[in-house]
Amino acid sequence: MKALSQYTNKTKAAFILLIVMLVIVLSNYNTLRNSKNVNENINAIYKDRLVVAGYIFEYLNEIHFIKSEAQNARNPIHKSEEIFIALKTIHEIDKLYIKTVLTSKEKIHFDAFMVSCTAISIHTKNKNWNEVVKTSDQAIETLELMSKIQVAEGKTKLASANEMYNNNNSLGQLQIALLVILGGITFYLLLLKKPKKSIKIPESPSMN
Repeated sequence: MKALSQYTNKTKAAFILLIVMLVIVLSNYNTLRNSKNVNENINAIYKDRLVVAGYIFEYLNEIHFIKSEAQNARNPIHKSEEIFIALKTIHEIDKLYIKTVLTSKEKIHFDAFMVSCTAISIHTKNKNWNEVVKTSDQAIETLELMSKIQVAEGKTKLASANEMYNNNNSLGQLQIALLVILGGITFYLLLLKKPKKSIKIPESPSMN
């Protein structure tokens, strides 16, 4: 306590301001780093959404091919072979698609798409080509819904990430401004010299 009492109030205030400055610096660094990480992570999720959108595009290509084969007037055995090859390709994509993070709506539509693929396989075995076409149309509608969900989810997450990033960036800029102000005050207090008191020596009384 005695050591602390040796410092002037301005020096004490300067030390306090220095501590506050240090806190602001650390907080600002942490905020900017976290905002960058959040932005990168959410953008990565959006990229994953784009990858999944690519899977849906491949699904659509295969289903359109199946529909085209079902409508094609060719040997039924050959048609069946081509359709089963397309279904095999679809199931290969399933292994990748199922590893992605699905929302509840996506899971419902994905399950419905799987049911349609199973129905297509059954109708193909029975050589029921009209049902293959109808079921393919249902599968296409389901895939289009899945695609819309992908786009909507991606936009929502990207907008949220950008908002968080912008908010944190604004907070960081505010903290930097406070840092500059506090720094100026601190250096002013540290460099301000205490005015010396001049002691006026009274003149000796005149002998006259």
